[in-house]
Amino acid sequence: MSGLPRRFPGRVEIASVRAEAEPLEPGQEAEEGRRVAGRVMARRDMGKLVFLDLVDRSGRIQLLCAAERTGPIDLDLGDIVGAEGRPAKTRRGEPSLAVDELVLLAKIKRPLPDTFHGLQDTETRYRQRYLDLLTNDEARQAFMIRSRAVTSVRRWLDERGFLEVETPILQPRYGGAFADPFVTHSNELDADVYLRIATELYLKRLIVGGLEKVYELAKDFRNESVSYKNAPEFTMVEWYEAYADYRDTMERIEQLLPAVADEVLGTTRVTFRGHDVDLAGPWRRVKLVDALEAEGLWTRDPEELRARLNERDVDTAADKDWAQLVDHALGSFVEPSLVEPTILHDYPVELSPFARATEDDPSIVERFEYFVGGMELGNAFTEINDPDEQAERFAQQSGLLAGEKGDPDYVEALAYGMPPTGGLGLVIDRLAMVLTGKDTIREVILFPALRSTSET
Repeated sequence: MSGLPRRFPGRVEIASVRAEAEPLEPGQEAEEGRRVAGRVMARRDMGKLVFLDLVDRSGRIQLLCAAERTGPIDLDLGDIVGAEGRPAKTRRGEPSLAVDELVLLAKIKRPLPDTFHGLQDTETRYRQRYLDLLTNDEARQAFMIRSRAVTSVRRWLDERGFLEVETPILQPRYGGAFADPFVTHSNELDADVYLRIATELYLKRLIVGGLEKVYELAKDFRNESVSYKNAPEFTMVEWYEAYADYRDTMERIEQLLPAVADEVLGTTRVTFRGHDVDLAGPWRRVKLVDALEAEGLWTRDPEELRARLNERDVDTAADKDWAQLVDHALGSFVEPSLVEPTILHDYPVELSPFARATEDDPSIVERFEYFVGGMELGNAFTEINDPDEQAERFAQQSGLLAGEKGDPDYVEALAYGMPPTGGLGLVIDRLAMVLTGKDTIREVILFPALRSTSET
């Protein structure tokens, strides 16, 4: 196969050829020729006429291969070919390319899965994503939607004056969230380092440095269990805006999500986890305390809260303190009911080591999470900008299970003065789930982490 062409110049997307063929009359061919390339996914022989279905990233088109124009067709399903011909429409009205020349560009060496039904086995789809993409149009479309959504998020932030930056993935201290890190060792530094669990603390250093509006679209890593919405390696965008608070940030996310959906899907309406949801604002806003009170679950007494949860058959054995019990109560009884876009705000300080206290109650902080279809998409704060208060919060949290261990360098940065700041994190994978209507995060991660399998 060394004699196969190294390139196929002048090709156009299949979708553009289909668009040219659509207005033609049945049996008519266009005057100008076009070149397309892709994978052969179906073949139908009818005497001296062979019909091939050719697929590229943009879509599918039928190739009309008449023997007097192309000669014999010696191709297998899965071969990658280039085709030159003219846009046409069959007598039955199917947009096509009437082929004058076919060029084999790559030969398949393994048989394709069932190309009619697509690849069905979930495990194989995740482990061999390339097979999933080339046989399942829906999978290919989902990842194209995800990619366009990332582009849209970046554009939206860029247009509002945010500066995209990069911060360290390998960190001497991890922080910015409650999570277990991945740890590795630097031979050069002769020290253990951590894969970041969030970009927060470095981005806020940049606010101290005067960059004022920054964001990072980043891979984060958390050494924790997998669920329908959690993966050990995931993508987040975090932004920080000087001279803003969590109310300003609420308005920004309330504008961003419908703008992205409208640009990517052409609508703000999505279907997610069995619900038809409109992302257009204004969103519902509910205080956390009010949401728990509505469920009969707001109390500052940890044993009383544990008893109330146990009465409802919630296993609280793993909950070591009041904060974990509150989090369990939220996850079990409040979050599943937040189907329409909802902002849940004003959290207990015990759950939020970086959020600034509200003006009228130091036990409640200016934090919110936002939900669609009963799933949290992200988290936001009015940031602490007082170094002494931040150091005290670190000390309070360090004794708790999975608590923040403290970051003296970050506290030192705050000592140079950080303006009032609003910050937000958005899980891109979960946004992709909402936009594509997928029920599990593995459906929107190209190569999800999987347990190893033994060789067969």
